[in-house]
Amino acid sequence: MSNTPHTLADEFPGEEEAIHKLKVTDPDFARLLVRYDEVNDQVHLAETNITPVEQLTETELRKERLRIKDAISLALSGR
Repeated sequence: MSNTPHTLADEFPGEEEAIHKLKVTDPDFARLLVRYDEVNDQVHLAETNITPVEQLTETELRKERLRIKDAISLALSGR
């Protein structure tokens, strides 16, 4: 399992401008980005054992990150 943070630039290459535009024009999307960063940070800390958690908790965090990423992708596809 990779312990490299999943930045939005890595997850959505070439979409930086679209992400920024949605971030400044859509408060719900902006909150989604904040939540993604929070969950992504928690996953990274768990994966690197900086903040150890139970395996089930780490799995649930990964699933939440994926759900948020799907929501971001959906928002980007509907712009």
